[in-house]
Amino acid sequence: MGTHIDVLLVTANVGSLFGDVGELESDWLREFFMTVHTYKPRFVALHFQEVGGKDYMVNMGHAENFFWNIESSEEMREFDRVCVYVDSHFKAVDSFTALGSMYFIHKSLKNIYQYDFNVKEFKAVLGHNKYVGSLDGVTTMEKEKFPKNFWPDIKWSRKGYMRTRWIIHNQGLDLVNVHLFHDASNLIACNSSPSVYSGNRQKALRYVINRISDGSYAPVPFFLFGDFNFRLDTLSLVESLSRSADVQTVKKDSSNEVEKIICEEKDNDHKVLLHIETKLFAYLHEAVFREDNGRALLKYDKEITAFQDVITEEDIRFPPSYPYSEDYNKPTQYMNTRCPSWCDRILMSHSARDVIHRTEEGDSSVVYNTLGPSVCMGDHKPVFLFFGLKTNSH
Repeated sequence: MGTHIDVLLVTANVGSLFGDVGELESDWLREFFMTVHTYKPRFVALHFQEVGGKDYMVNMGHAENFFWNIESSEEMREFDRVCVYVDSHFKAVDSFTALGSMYFIHKSLKNIYQYDFNVKEFKAVLGHNKYVGSLDGVTTMEKEKFPKNFWPDIKWSRKGYMRTRWIIHNQGLDLVNVHLFHDASNLIACNSSPSVYSGNRQKALRYVINRISDGSYAPVPFFLFGDFNFRLDTLSLVESLSRSADVQTVKKDSSNEVEKIICEEKDNDHKVLLHIETKLFAYLHEAVFREDNGRALLKYDKEITAFQDVITEEDIRFPPSYPYSEDYNKPTQYMNTRCPSWCDRILMSHSARDVIHRTEEGDSSVVYNTLGPSVCMGDHKPVFLFFGLKTNSH
């Protein structure tokens, strides 16, 4: 009979947590702690993106405090070893990713080792190891901002990956925090299928996968979790939503550039069914994105299919994780700025899927879901994966 260790992986884009100090953060923490309490994992990994938010120069102190609130909390005190990596050194423009990763090891777990990429050997994890700032010279993690010459047409932003490598009871694992490029304009996203943005994300994700499996270190199973910014195939979706509508394309006076797309119902007083601008995606029947966990939209979620050779994922049974309203009173409603999408994901190598413990009667022991589905968590709902990690007990 093999043993297994309960593991909780969480990814959270926390960009909207830091502007408005207080209530949002405490609700967020309560939901996270409640999840830890419910599932009682013995190893917890938290991957954050957009640490400090858009206004990071002003709010980075608040973000660092948020990490401390988790690390020092009563709720996490049973975890006696903690590793924290926060890339908060925004002045280093060419390396700042705004990624933060936290790992918690329960006091009942023995034999936990972390890889030192510099000396190329594993070392036992002891006590609290906290790295906040530039992370230069930290040898237990690798991080990289996507190279600037990668996509010259994109404004260089806080995107990249951060990787740590572990041995948990003789099972090696890479845990990789990822933040890929977003859709800058809804209109441009509608131009082609797949969109130009989707193509950029594909290149970036291929780059990350190649980097972590390039043979510098022996390959181990990996979990990639972060904000992949995967979007629905917007052109196909818009065609489907507007099938029975009159579609008007409004262009700017002077140029041939599209300014908005408006779809009106043919009867029903020509009600506007869908209105799209650069940063507006307003659909009359917004509830369709939530009904049955948005299941009707899953067929438009195509960006992972290019990676089926190397990556797999548990079945999605939760509504799109972005963009939620930041209004406290509308915790399940989407903002009409973007088409709702499953941006926040927990992906894994096929070898990682093989080390997930499954019960005979189905997969009820594996949970893939959003955190705080009925609470305002900011514009992204965090996503978590809870599972038993098979271990090699020698």
